[in-house]
Amino acid sequence: MAKRFQITLAGEAISFWAEPELTILRASLRGGGGLLSSCRSGTCRACRCRLLEGEISYLIEWPGLSAEEKAEGWILPCVAQPRSNLLLLRPAED
Repeated sequence: MAKRFQITLAGEAISFWAEPELTILRASLRGGGGLLSSCRSGTCRACRCRLLEGEISYLIEWPGLSAEEKAEGWILPCVAQPRSNLLLLRPAED
């Protein structure tokens, strides 16, 4: 069986599975995770989430996040792949 990682959205009754070669966003779309998206290339930031637990790797060298945002744990699921089980927090809607 291929390796898969469980991705859970904190404070929500939502989790889905992702293979390591899929982006977190694509896995969400396949698995009913409901993450928002627009550009799917790391620039619009619609999918932005905070990584509370786990490890990721990026498909691009520097996604559309500031150094401060990265230090605070923000990630862009459209260009990130899971490297372990993940716990994500969606930003509060304004």
